[in-house]
Amino acid sequence: MENLDDLANKMFRVFARCEYALKAAGYHRGDGKAEPNWTAFAAVVENVLADPDREDLKEAIAYILNQPPKKQVIRNGMLEWSDEPPQAASQADLILLYVRRVRNNLFHGGKFNGRWFEPERSEQLLRHSLVILDACATGCSDVRYAYDH
Repeated sequence: MENLDDLANKMFRVFARCEYALKAAGYHRGDGKAEPNWTAFAAVVENVLADPDREDLKEAIAYILNQPPKKQVIRNGMLEWSDEPPQAASQADLILLYVRRVRNNLFHGGKFNGRWFEPERSEQLLRHSLVILDACATGCSDVRYAYDH
């Protein structure tokens, strides 16, 4: 198993660079709050995720879709996990929503409170999310340029 602290650090760095690159490349929500538009980006990389040309990407997509990350919710004052899938505009949008859910669970304490919850699953989700982010950024030249510069 990879070092989860290192994977988490890498996820934060890569995710932050991807969000910057999306906004810099024009995949944002317009004037006002600087937010990336992941759904618009998903439409551009739909072919990258629909017909992956790399074995690691095929594996990552299959894992994310077959064992998707759950969403941490509060029900009746108690922390719980919901496995309800998010609303998505397309399969690529769903995959990227799941990658964002991995990031959110990590960042907002759903996976770590001084110790790792479900470390084997956490490693798989982080590792596969990184593969998906890399493939999507690489699959869109203007995003890749912004990511690299």
